[in-house]
Amino acid sequence: MTSAGPQVCVGAVAVDDGRLLLVRRGRGPAQGEWSVPGGRVELGETLAEAVVRELAEETGIEGVCGALIDWVERVDEGHHHLIFDFAVEVLEAVEPRAGDDAAEAAWVPLGDVAGLHLVDGLAELLHAHGILDVIT
Repeated sequence: MTSAGPQVCVGAVAVDDGRLLLVRRGRGPAQGEWSVPGGRVELGETLAEAVVRELAEETGIEGVCGALIDWVERVDEGHHHLIFDFAVEVLEAVEPRAGDDAAEAAWVPLGDVAGLHLVDGLAELLHAHGILDVIT
């Protein structure tokens, strides 16, 4: 799918009890790869509202959007995404259930995250902001 211009997207970085909440993408340009829950911002929606909505849609977990951690730009054939990743405080760290375009959702121990097939640049971003100690 080719878009008319860059798409604004958000990511929810939720850490609880030494674990990071991740989803394995079920479709789209990162299909099969692990990432933080997130997706496109809808018309009329604030970034914080989009973070909370995407978190709930992809994992069934409710949370509160916190501070902006960082942003990344992804440009490839047919896609141009500006992704704003926010810290999220989950209201209750229940077992996630995959929904929307997530094929799987899981709380992953921080020490195991770098061993997964992550979307490009995620390990480096998490390491740069002190969330992961190791990136390889």
